[in-house]
Amino acid sequence: MQPTDPKTMIRVAREAGGEAHVEPVNLGERVRELRRSLGWTLEEAASRAGLARSTLSKIENGQMSPTYEALKKLALGLAITVPQLFTPPSKQQVMGRMAVTKAAEGLAQATATYEHELLAQGLTKKQMLPYRATIRARSFEEFDGWVRHDGEEFLYVLTGIVRLYTEFYEPVDLRRGDSAYYDAAMGHNVISLSDEDATLLWVTSLV
Repeated sequence: MQPTDPKTMIRVAREAGGEAHVEPVNLGERVRELRRSLGWTLEEAASRAGLARSTLSKIENGQMSPTYEALKKLALGLAITVPQLFTPPSKQQVMGRMAVTKAAEGLAQATATYEHELLAQGLTKKQMLPYRATIRARSFEEFDGWVRHDGEEFLYVLTGIVRLYTEFYEPVDLRRGDSAYYDAAMGHNVISLSDEDATLLWVTSLV
């Protein structure tokens, strides 16, 4: 392999033998950015991709133009597609994040009608807000009007029976294992029909 200017147009050889032209990109910087966003060392990334550490180092430093086979290995190791190696994300996004919330360790927030346990509190800039909810309300009248907000919402019944009221639909009763997905800008309220407070898994989009 001959050294090449990493900022020149990169031609990716197709498996069929043709060539595809993509926009100019600094492949070395892109690979290094992806690797660091995952918190991996050169050794870890090379091992996951099935490449020699020296090979990955040369790619990152623009000292080597990788073959298509090497690109496929890189993409597989980084859990992305080959085109994504040449296409930086349209917006900054942290990759490889994870948050674990053990049972009863979420952030509690109680209201007159619901008791929420916020999950994945350790992650910032989330696209979704997951929480476990205990439904205290037993009638629609306990609410001060409709609950409505931006985004979309998904609920899954964990225990008990609930009645989901929505602004434009007839009320629907949901039991353990049932779920509903709806536009959160539409008025909505949930009450428990069980003797004991029902519990839900609720996920709200933050867009």
